[in-house]
Parts: sequence; C-alpha cells; structure tokens
Amino acid sequence: FFLLMENMFSVFPLRKKCFAGEIVLITGSANGIGKRVALKLAPLGVTLVLWDIDDEGNKETSRLAQQNGANRVFTYHCDCSSREDVYEQADKVRKEVGDVTILINNVGIMIGKKFCELTDEDFEKTLRINFFSQVWTCKAFLPAMVACNRGHLVSTSSAAGLMGFYRLSDYCASKSAVIGMMEAINSELYHGGKRGIKTTIICPYFISTKLSKGFKSAKPCFLPVYDPEYAASRIVNAIKKEKFYLIMPPAVYLLGLRIFIPRKIVLFLESYVKFPESMEEAFGQK
Repeated sequence: FFLLMENMFSVFPLRKKCFAGEIVLITGSANGIGKRVALKLAPLGVTLVLWDIDDEGNKETSRLAQQNGANRVFTYHCDCSSREDVYEQADKVRKEVGDVTILINNVGIMIGKKFCELTDEDFEKTLRINFFSQVWTCKAFLPAMVACNRGHLVSTSSAAGLMGFYRLSDYCASKSAVIGMMEAINSELYHGGKRGIKTTIICPYFISTKLSKGFKSAKPCFLPVYDPEYAASRIVNAIKKEKFYLIMPPAVYLLGLRIFIPRKIVLFLESYVKFPESMEEAFGQK
C-alpha cells in the first residue's frame, strides 16, 4: 500500500528544495553516510558544519567537500554522547557560522550484543549517541528555526526502529525512540502553525559502512545491504523532496505493518532471510 501510494505521487514530481544559502550541520561526518552526504551537498551552495570526534577524518571530509565545490566548511570536535559538549559546540556554531537551517542527525553506534550480554554502560552509551544526541541537537537548533518558521530536521533512524532485531535490543530501542520523538515534533510543528519547518526520518536496512562491521544479507534480492554512495544519494534526494519518511529497501515497508502481522510470521521471515545467522557471523563468536 505504501509503495503504491509513493509510486502514484511520483507521477507528479514534488517541488525540490533549493539548497543555496542553507547552513547544514551533519553529525558523524568523518566517515560513512555522514561523509558521503556532506560530499553530495558540497556543490549545491550550502555552508557545511561538520561534527565528529574523529578530527582527522573530519578534516579529510572538509578537504574533499571543498574539492567538490563547497565554499564554506567548518569542522568541530564534538562528542555527541555528551550533552555539555553538544550545547557548547552549538553555541560556537551560532556565533561563528550562524543559525543552522538543516540539521542532519547521523551519528550512531551499533554494539551487536545479545540483551543479557549488554552491560548497563553499553545500553546507556547506545542511547546517548543514537537517541539523546538527537534530543540535544534538536533542542539546540530548533528554537531558531521556529522563530523564523523555516528549517529542516533530518533524523537517521533505522529499519531496526520499526521492529526488534536479533542482537540489537539497545540499537532497536534507540532508533525506535528517534522515530517516536520526530513524529511528535512534526505534530507539534504542524499544529503550532510552523509548517515551514520540515522533518525527514531515514529508515534504512543495513548499509555497508564501519557501523555494520561487514554484515552480509543472506537474501540480497529481498533485503539488500546498500552501498553507502547509493544510500547517500537517496538521502539527499529525500531531503530535496522534503519527504517525511525515507524507508529503504522496499521490503522494509513490511516491518512497518508489524502490528497486523502475527509474531510467528515475523520470526519465520527472520529465519527465511537468515538474519540471526548473519548477525552471528558479523558480531558473534562461533
């Protein structure tokens, strides 16, 4: 149903956002998806603000972005798991660059342990980086967007935010929380008359970055592991079209219907695509 509706609307292309003059902040920009999204935005006339704890990787992203045509690139060392650091760096950005108009929350970690193997510290770390970092960045930059009724919040969630997956209890909890928060923020903006502020929630399956440590899908025709370059192109295109959700691949739409599907069928599908075996190979010890 969702795919049918999306395809129907794609017959009449949506007006695409113009990026010229936008101040875009990307968390987790030193590598992976964050780096590739930055490089795709670089030639579009934006000012890039790059946040990461990997200073060398962030400098490389900045260098490549400038080669790709970015005129203004600012790099900041920011530990997004620290509320104090997020707010401190946000103040610096406002003073040195200006008000952020597009916030791309991309930073994340995946530990890949079973629930009983996770320490309390593991769980807290995952939630701080994957969820609370987005709480703090939205609190830091959303008020300026509300004041002028203009801006765009882009949050990276996951297919794991739509359903619980083997070895990902902490990750699923953090990504599900992101979806719930962004849905609520979107509702508040809409009913508060702030419809000039857009929200986009990104829900991909696995992408072949360092985060997934070489996870390989046993059924690539059904649930492919996307190339980071392709995934970044889809994300930038979704921001251009101001889509509320970007869910990929199409099979992930089924996960959004989990309340209508008996749990045994869901577990059968997991067995069919050999998800537990793939996770054991990627994260477990045989």
